[in-house]
Amino acid sequence: MKRAITELRSELLLLMVFTTGGIFGFIYELLFYRIDLGHFVKRGMTFGPWIPIYGFGAVLVVLTTSRMKANPLRVFAVSALGCGGLELAVGFLLNRIMGLRLWDYNVEIWNWGNIGGYICARSVLFFGASALLLQYLIYPFLERLSERCSEKGLIIIAVIPGMLFILDILASLLFAAMRQGMLPRLR
Repeated sequence: MKRAITELRSELLLLMVFTTGGIFGFIYELLFYRIDLGHFVKRGMTFGPWIPIYGFGAVLVVLTTSRMKANPLRVFAVSALGCGGLELAVGFLLNRIMGLRLWDYNVEIWNWGNIGGYICARSVLFFGASALLLQYLIYPFLERLSERCSEKGLIIIAVIPGMLFILDILASLLFAAMRQGMLPRLR
């Protein structure tokens, strides 16, 4: 029973990382586009204040770099390459499969090292720097928080926001597919 609770805590912790990463990405993009465009722009395809690719990237960082915490340079490099690869693959596939172009570095400031508008050096370096913040500050904070919470408390702070985020992603994908003519429109 104790093992099941420990495993549940680990999974709920990853759900918290996913949600926190998505919110962090939303705030980053809100601020970046304020600088780039001179006004605030809601980014992402979801309805809420989160961007899924940042949530998936945060989970990727935690899962791939947790054993290399003793080497921040390695955490930075692995995270930058992993999240950069994720961004490139997702951007390309969303464009090819669903006709969605959710970002295009061709039209942004500081877009050096741009590959097809899907990725640029600025974003890769930001992912690496963000991974350091996640691995050395945010994740330990979430870990302590999850340890101090009762099981019910942990479920409330992890599952409710996490499920809202996941349902938002699913609803957004459904609406995007309907807009692209991939599904019939609801009447």
